[in-house]
Amino acid sequence: MAARMKMASLLPRNLSVVIRPVQHRDLDGIERLTQESFAAQTPNGACDAMRQMQWLRSWYGLLKFLNWFPNPLQYRFCAYVAEQGRMLLGMIQVSPFNRTHSTWRVDRVMLERAADKQAIGSQLLRYCFESILEARTWILEVNVNDKDALALYRKNGFQRLAEMTYWEIEPELLQELAQSEPDLANLLPVSNADAQLLYQLDTSSMPPLVRQVFDRNADDFKTSLFGALTEAFKQWVTKTEVVSGYVFEPQRKAAIGYFQVRLERKGQQPHVGTLTVNPAYTWLYPELLSQLARIAQDFPPQALQLTSADYHPEREEYLERIGASRREHTLMMSRSVWHKLRESKFVSLEGIQLPEMLQGLQPARKPIPGGMSWAQQGQHLSSDRGAQPNTTKETVAFSYNSSVEASSQPESADAQQE
Repeated sequence: MAARMKMASLLPRNLSVVIRPVQHRDLDGIERLTQESFAAQTPNGACDAMRQMQWLRSWYGLLKFLNWFPNPLQYRFCAYVAEQGRMLLGMIQVSPFNRTHSTWRVDRVMLERAADKQAIGSQLLRYCFESILEARTWILEVNVNDKDALALYRKNGFQRLAEMTYWEIEPELLQELAQSEPDLANLLPVSNADAQLLYQLDTSSMPPLVRQVFDRNADDFKTSLFGALTEAFKQWVTKTEVVSGYVFEPQRKAAIGYFQVRLERKGQQPHVGTLTVNPAYTWLYPELLSQLARIAQDFPPQALQLTSADYHPEREEYLERIGASRREHTLMMSRSVWHKLRESKFVSLEGIQLPEMLQGLQPARKPIPGGMSWAQQGQHLSSDRGAQPNTTKETVAFSYNSSVEASSQPESADAQQE
């Protein structure tokens, strides 16, 4: 009986939590975690999560094959799971945010209800921090009402970066906006030749801290041949169409506004739009929205979803004024690589004593004090002009203070005699 109790006490210690990449046998457990994680959310969020799960089951083999060698879709599905024994405790999915892979994004973290969410979630996050060495900054979005997720991310070094608001414009409101004629004289289609203009527009439309975290360049606004073919195939499979354009300012020779909208041909999902406007040209918001509404008239009537950040107050005021509804409010958080460096050190910076650090700069022996300074030398010169003392006595006095100064004194005396 005692031996059985001893084995029962040792069993939890032996079953340690293992973090590893996702395998095909984990799909059932991931689907279960998806249903539990999105059960308390809105029906739209649950439907989106289940749709992504169906897509993952259909294309898992191809995605796993693309992860084996470098290609543009190598990190299309980069996920890890936490397993204890044969039980799945959690999953994390990450992806690169920019072309240089200096900033990575935590797409989602799903945890078992019965598990210790803070401990398992921290292990998943830290595994990604330590295994993906090219990532200098991490970003994520979390709902402002999800207190458990906020506590988990703040515990692992994430800090507030910006607040995001997701808006939805009803089909009736889109029809009203489409009736007005947009005043966009220099509306041009987007191509790779305009990547530098779009990069400058993106840079001017966000504060310096957000710009530093995103770390984008002109290549992030270009589309490769493989990317264009992949996007065309995706649009053909999902029955969607993407329309984009930008407003060019001839005097400044710069782009002052940009829009992109993904339109649903089936009419089952809402249209998704993106707006980027220079802060000095906020009058473009009504014009660009009218352009989006006119484009959406050729497709089945659906709502239009837009996003605004707290550093775009004019956009939020305009969307609220026209009657758009707030769909979700999230918090964007970031984590710098300096957190990893600070956590990897065993001794904190506050406990370091400067004298101990600067021992190598201490003198090897006691310095010899000098007996002659510039002020004393000036006084001796003035006294030499007034009364001529004995040169031998002065030499003896200097040799008592410093041997180096004694050797230089005869030369000064000879110079005075000359």
